[in-house]
Amino acid sequence: MTNEERMVEISRVQATHIDKLMTYPHVVGVGIGMRQRDGDFTDELCLVVMVDEKLPVAQLEADHILPTELEGVGVDVQETGEFST
Repeated sequence: MTNEERMVEISRVQATHIDKLMTYPHVVGVGIGMRQRDGDFTDELCLVVMVDEKLPVAQLEADHILPTELEGVGVDVQETGEFST
C-alpha cells in the first residue's frame, strides 16, 4: 500500500470514529500522524489521538481506555496539552 492509499484509509477511519473518540476524557483532538515510541517518531502512519494529559492505564476506568487499533489502523495517544484559540 502506498502512503497516499494509507492516508486515505486512515482519513476514512478518522471520519468514522472521531465523534466517539472525542468523548473520551482528556481527548482534545484526533488527526493523522507518525507513531511515537519512547519520545521518538517512527515511520508508521497512524491515527493520532491527542490528549491534554496522558495517564497510565491503571489510573483509567475500563471504558476510558482508548483503543490501540481501529479497523486495522493503529491508534497512538500523544500528550499535547490543551489547545486554545
